[in-house]
Amino acid sequence: MLETHRAAAAEFAEYFGVRLPAQFGDPLAEYAAARNRVALIDTNFRAVFALSGPDRVRYLNAVTSGNVRDLDPGQSALGLLLNAQGHMLAELITLALEDRLLVLGHAFLGKRSFEILEKFIIMDDATLTDETAQTATLAIEGPKAPELLRELLRIEYAQLPSAVHAATSLELSGRAIPCRILRHSLFGSSGAELLLARQSLPAVWSLLGEAVRHRGGAPIGFRALDMLRLEAGIPWFGTDFDEHHFPQEAGVESTHISFTKGCYTGQEIVERVRSRGHVNRRLAGLLFGSAGVPKPGTAILAADGTEAGRVTSAAFSPLAGKAIGMAYLRREYLQPGGNLHCGNTSAGVIELPLRAAVASEIS
Repeated sequence: MLETHRAAAAEFAEYFGVRLPAQFGDPLAEYAAARNRVALIDTNFRAVFALSGPDRVRYLNAVTSGNVRDLDPGQSALGLLLNAQGHMLAELITLALEDRLLVLGHAFLGKRSFEILEKFIIMDDATLTDETAQTATLAIEGPKAPELLRELLRIEYAQLPSAVHAATSLELSGRAIPCRILRHSLFGSSGAELLLARQSLPAVWSLLGEAVRHRGGAPIGFRALDMLRLEAGIPWFGTDFDEHHFPQEAGVESTHISFTKGCYTGQEIVERVRSRGHVNRRLAGLLFGSAGVPKPGTAILAADGTEAGRVTSAAFSPLAGKAIGMAYLRREYLQPGGNLHCGNTSAGVIELPLRAAVASEIS
């Protein structure tokens, strides 16, 4: 795909440890295409594992935080791979099929995630395989995505509930290309991710790019995606949360953890944090006082010079007209309206996702 993207004059950068398109043109134009029409996104930062065998569900349910036990074929669940201390080692999406489970992770942690998952298969009748090299992924998102999916995949988006997936085929230039569609959004829009054979990816990308542009949309890079996902309040694993954090610090306990599924690795610590009722720091949204974008790791300071936290990620927000970002803030600084600073500009705590109505009030 690198050659395909180079032919489109893409600029590259590293995201999730993978070289991916940062932009194909103007990131603000790409942002507008995704926000108002439809976007095509290269999501090949994923690791893809398959788990088969009669004990596959019982096994994976016992080592991850998501509720794998109650998934019917065609359903999926977000989850985390935790260590015994409750720290997050990996973010996973598990897809239940009739005869196996597909597990989507991050390629930069692919080897470690595979080794951890395989390590605990001892007495279980389950087999783990790495299908990353054979599987490609891309996403279609935006207000016109349902229209495009209806035409090309014969899928009625409204009838595909969130987190549901299905085997289908892309109808492109008289060819039927097998794929799997997962209703899943990278920035809180109408969106889906497609899984397909890697050898089909260049042709599919080219043909989907034409279909997206025909609807006034565009392929977009990760600079535009970063703006969109920050406005949506979606943290990225490896950027905003990782093995140094508890789920409750990252604010992902409601999306990535089942508190009813039973025992799993790290559950004792997660439950202990929940029973305590709070954490000492938490990931929060920030609105910066100028359009300048602070770098990750920049300190957030209280009025007296005390360090309140550090930026994990930031980008210019077209909705706010200024830079927004995320940072882990100490508990006493989490309330909106605090007098915080980042470098030479203010840093106000805001609620995410950032809605257009709210943005007009604060910009």
